[in-house]
Amino acid sequence: MELSDFFREHPRAALAFSGGADSSYLLCEGLRRAEDLGVYYVKSPFQPAFELRDALRLASELGAAVTVLEADPLSEPAVAANPANRCYYCKKLIMSAIRRAAARDGYPLVIDGTNASDDIGDRPGWQALREAGVLSPLRLCGITKGELRRRSREAGLFTWDKPAYACLATRVPTGEPITAEKLAAIEAGEDALFQMGFTDFRLRTRDGAAKLQFIAGQHETAAARLDEIKAALRPYYSEVSLDPIPRERSK
Repeated sequence: MELSDFFREHPRAALAFSGGADSSYLLCEGLRRAEDLGVYYVKSPFQPAFELRDALRLASELGAAVTVLEADPLSEPAVAANPANRCYYCKKLIMSAIRRAAARDGYPLVIDGTNASDDIGDRPGWQALREAGVLSPLRLCGITKGELRRRSREAGLFTWDKPAYACLATRVPTGEPITAEKLAAIEAGEDALFQMGFTDFRLRTRDGAAKLQFIAGQHETAAARLDEIKAALRPYYSEVSLDPIPRERSK
């Protein structure tokens, strides 16, 4: 199946749009091929502010209107408690918000940017998508991450090489409760690292301390600037350390 076939079969759909490389490419194709594509972004404490800025910028460049919905996953006790399947409850809440808005606006179907490279075997959120009846055109059409990045670059999308950015809640270890304060500290800490020129990293937190993970190309730089990094993160964390093992580059 090609994307043209998918949108021929489903001419009216609502896109769960995150501003990442996957859903940005799907937005581009959906605007070209669907008769009517609704675009919905869910704003929550789990997403850093730059994600919404990127989403609105990309949509503006493509001439698409975005409906921004508000949601608070921490209002769901099963999310705040941070169990191993937290993503299931969070995704269920977010997709429920999109489905309600889509139904209100007359869209019979919700689609998302899950691609053919995504390993759905260890993703609790995938179960929530299936239960909600969400379809994933990129996956159904066999479009991999590498392929959609190539196509995105050819289409001139600035998101073509945007690193994958998991939600802020993934920085908190399973079983440690998630709070709005922890999420705000993570976002502020990672924003400080972005301002220092780092681009592909993770700030992991446990009990008020932070461990930083950088890709190989930036790990040595981070080690050399560790004192500077600690000073920048001191307002948010009592202890900051550098993971000695570089992390893999985001795909």
